[in-house]
Amino acid sequence: MNLAANNIAYRRPDLYDALTRDSTAAVTCQHLIDQFGTTPTGSLLDLGCGTARDLARLAATHHCVGVDLQPALIEHARQRYPALDLHVGDVRTVRLDNTFDTITCLGNTLAYLHHNNDIQAAFTTFATHAHPGTLLIIVTQISPTATTTPTSGRIDEAGLHADVTTEHSWDPRTQIATVRRTWQLDNGTTEHDLLERRVLFPRELELYAGLAGFTPLALFTDPHHHTGPLVGSTAHFVAKYNPV
Repeated sequence: MNLAANNIAYRRPDLYDALTRDSTAAVTCQHLIDQFGTTPTGSLLDLGCGTARDLARLAATHHCVGVDLQPALIEHARQRYPALDLHVGDVRTVRLDNTFDTITCLGNTLAYLHHNNDIQAAFTTFATHAHPGTLLIIVTQISPTATTTPTSGRIDEAGLHADVTTEHSWDPRTQIATVRRTWQLDNGTTEHDLLERRVLFPRELELYAGLAGFTPLALFTDPHHHTGPLVGSTAHFVAKYNPV
């Protein structure tokens, strides 16, 4: 998967960092570890760590290891966070010969796997790096985006200045939600993004987790209301490894 070819933020890690600077993922993960985990600290594996911004925050209280498919993002993260243990790897196949107290898969990493066997392979990776009691935290898309009309915005970040138009579409047969972004840069050039994400419905997440030995614990779209209605397209899914 050459994700960088279809996403300008993956080609420009500095832009990726700027666009995600307000991420609350690390805080939410720590709250979930405190609530559901066996230990508030311990070891943590982040599969799909990107530029490791969230991982670096969690490293204050955890021994953290990060893996991402994209070498440019890992190289950027290594330069910014030299103390972190970071690897280039595929969530479907990476094997680190270790288990962890917490495994995270955030930022729609799982959604870039479009086929059932690839999703099952990712859950096998989760189980391979888990021991009884390991907490699994996934953030992924559970429904298509409700927006049907194009939206426009302005980006002035990381030395890039552009007007951005975003369009969403949805194919129920393949369960692929597509995002098309057009960047009209102030220098007169144009960039195009094509993001194709597999929507995993709640029952599918429960099924794949259960087949891999994980017991579902929570699914929510509002980090402040874990038992409330699912009102957004992206959710947190929490499970614990409990192999039979």
